[in-house]
Amino acid sequence: MVAMNRAARAKLKKEWLQEVLHLSLIARATLKTLLSYCCSFAGVAVCTWLAFSLGFNVASSGFLYLVAVVLTAVYGGVYEATVTSMVSATCLNYFFIPPIWSFHVSDPADWVALGTFELTALVIGRLSHRAQVQAAEAIAAQHNSERLYRTAQRILLLDRSREPGTLITSLIREVFDLSEVVLFDAISASTYVSGISLPEAEERARSAYYLNSDVFDAESNTWFCVLRLGVQSVGGLALCDGMLTPLVATALASLSAIALERARSFEKEYRAEAARQSEQLRTAVLDALAHAFKTPLTIIRTASSGLLAASSLSTKQTELLTLIDEQAQDLNDIASRLLGAAKLDSVDFKPQWEPVLFSSLVNAAIQSLDAQQCRGRCHVHGPAPETPVLADRKLMVTALAQLVDNALKYSVPGSPIDIGIAMGDAEVTVTVRDQGLVIAPADRERIFERFYRAAGTAQLPAGTGLGLSIVKRIVEAHHGRVWAESDVDAGTVFSVALPTAPKRLQ
Repeated sequence: MVAMNRAARAKLKKEWLQEVLHLSLIARATLKTLLSYCCSFAGVAVCTWLAFSLGFNVASSGFLYLVAVVLTAVYGGVYEATVTSMVSATCLNYFFIPPIWSFHVSDPADWVALGTFELTALVIGRLSHRAQVQAAEAIAAQHNSERLYRTAQRILLLDRSREPGTLITSLIREVFDLSEVVLFDAISASTYVSGISLPEAEERARSAYYLNSDVFDAESNTWFCVLRLGVQSVGGLALCDGMLTPLVATALASLSAIALERARSFEKEYRAEAARQSEQLRTAVLDALAHAFKTPLTIIRTASSGLLAASSLSTKQTELLTLIDEQAQDLNDIASRLLGAAKLDSVDFKPQWEPVLFSSLVNAAIQSLDAQQCRGRCHVHGPAPETPVLADRKLMVTALAQLVDNALKYSVPGSPIDIGIAMGDAEVTVTVRDQGLVIAPADRERIFERFYRAAGTAQLPAGTGLGLSIVKRIVEAHHGRVWAESDVDAGTVFSVALPTAPKRLQ
C-alpha cells in the first residue's frame, strides 16, 4: 500500500512537472515569435529609411525590400515572411511609386511587387523550413548515434559479477535521460526496473514479448519493444518518457538482448571452467586414492592366498579367508578402474591405433572375463568378410569386456547374451543384447555419466558407476559412438560404432 501511494505521488509530481514544462515551452515559443515579427518590421523600416535617404528608384527599392523578405524567410518562417512581404509591398507603394505619400492599389505594379514578394517568401520559407528540419534530424540522429555508441561501449564494460538486467536498465535510463526503463527477461522470467516503478509499464513490457510486436504509446511517450536474438523473442523492454525514434528504440532493444545473451554466455563459460577444474581435481583425487589402495590390497591378497594354501585351516577359517580374498580382488578391480579413468582423463592420453577386426576384439573381451560365467551364455555372430576398424586393441577390449560384464551381471541368470557385428558404409557396429532390467528413457544418456546409477538397481549387484563412463570415454577417443536402447520385448541393447579403417591400412 505504501509503495502504491509513493508511486501515485511520483506520478502526480511527474504530471505537474510536465505541465509546467509545457507552459514554459509555449511562453518561450510565443516570445520567440513576437521577437521575430519585431525584427522583421525593424528590417523593413531600415530598408525604407536607406532607400528613401539615398534616393533609390522603384526597382532598387524593390530589390532592397526583396532582400528583407528573403532574410526573414530564411531566419524566421513562412508566416513572418508573408507578413514582411505585405508590409514591404505597402511601403514600396506608399514611399516610392508615384504619386508618393499615397496608396494606389489599382496600379498593376503594386500587385506585381506584392506577388513577387509573396512568392519569394513562400519558396524561400519552404526551402528554409525543410533545410532546418533536415538539419535538426541530422543533429538528432548524430546525437542518438553517439548515445547508442556510448551505451554499447559501456555495456561491454559491465561488471560481470552483478546482475546484468539491473545494470542494463540503469545504463539506458542514465544515457538517454528516461524516467523509467523496464526489462523483462523471458528466459529467466525476471523483471528489472530502473526509475519510477509503475506496474502498467512492467505489464506492458511483458505484453510486448507475448504479442511479439513493438508498440508506441503516444499518451505516455513510451516505447514497448521486443527483445530479439535473430528471429527468436527473448523478452520485452519499456522505454518511458523519452524522445526516441523507432530506430533508436529498436536498437536499444537489440543491445539489451545481446547484453543479456552475452552475460549468459559468460556465466556458462564460468560454469564450464569450474566444472573442468572440479573434474580435474576429482580425477587427481581418484588417481591418488587408487594408487594408495593398490599396495595394501596387494599385501592383503598375498596374505590371504598364503593362508588359503595352508592345509591346517578349519572349514570356517577357509570360508572367511576366501571371502577376504574375493573382496580384496573386488577392491583391486575398483582401484584398477579408477586408475583407468584417471588415465583416460589425462591430457597426454593417446590411443595406439592399428587396424583390427571387431570379432577379434569381442573374442578377446569374452576371454578376459570369468569363463564359468560366459560359458554357454555369450553368442557371437557377424558377417564373414569383415571390414577392420582403426582402434587401440587394449582399450577397446576393456570397453567391450565392460559391456559384456554388465550384461552378465544385470540380466536374468542363465539368459543368453547376444553379441552381433554389423557392417555399414562408413562404420562397423557391435551390439550387446541381454534380457534384464529395462532402462528408463530418462536414464539412457545419464548411465554413461561417472558414478551415476539408474533407479531400480539397488537390489542388483553393486557397481562403482565408472564402467560405462570409461566405455564412453574410450569410444569417443576412437571418434565413435555408444548408446543404449531398452524395452520389455527386445531387451536391453548397448551399441558401439567405430569408423572403418582407411583402405590403405586394411
